[in-house]
Amino acid sequence: MRLFMRQREPAIRRSEWSAAPARVPEGARIYAIGDIHGRLDLLQMLAAAVEEEQRLLPPARPTIVFVGDYVDRGPDSFGVIDWLCQRPLPDFERVHLRGNHEQWFEDFLGGDIAVGPSWLYCGGVQTLASYGVRAALGEDDPMRLRVLQADLAAVLPAAHRAFLRGLEPCREIGGYLFVHAGIRPGVPLAEQSTDDFYWIRDAFLLSTSEHGRVVVHGHTITNEAQICPNRIGIDTGAFTTNVLTCLVLEADRYRLIQTA
Repeated sequence: MRLFMRQREPAIRRSEWSAAPARVPEGARIYAIGDIHGRLDLLQMLAAAVEEEQRLLPPARPTIVFVGDYVDRGPDSFGVIDWLCQRPLPDFERVHLRGNHEQWFEDFLGGDIAVGPSWLYCGGVQTLASYGVRAALGEDDPMRLRVLQADLAAVLPAAHRAFLRGLEPCREIGGYLFVHAGIRPGVPLAEQSTDDFYWIRDAFLLSTSEHGRVVVHGHTITNEAQICPNRIGIDTGAFTTNVLTCLVLEADRYRLIQTA
């Protein structure tokens, strides 16, 4: 006798409200979504849950913040950017931050082929494939990289190019700073480097210093969202774990919505 396993249906899980380390403005509700990395399926599922959440909770001004890394690694970078270009969640203010993978993408698209080998290795191959451009890991020949760059530029929709150019480095809301990777401890916000916004890890992650704002970030994968006194990390490795995380902030409390 053959036994057939029933495939588990995708699900959404929600945590209870808990005390948050900072406040958002009165009457505001913030939804912050972690690194998507080409997982259009999870993004659409989570967005539907966010819309449902907004309907079920008392009225508030909703803002949705995407912390960057929309592309690479997962199978449908094209689909993620295309979906975001359609301006979903029309009743929400939408904030799109730039991640290091978008910076790689833009640098390569702009002709900096020196970033090509590292970008391809870290997910650029999958992004190119989603645009119909075939590439392989380990490609480092300058002429071949220029061909790939030209092929990508030829097929990239104008709306996608405009979306990438319009990404923000960071956004302050109430007692929070939203940024992709983090900030340099001890450096005033006005003097921060965008390289740190997109790339920093240990100097930020290991710091227990107060930053003037609680920093909400992605970039570094953890098994669960990290809620710390000075930062909240929401990259739960969606491209490989199937867990895409949304942090909900209202007044002085938070909760999580996640795909599971």
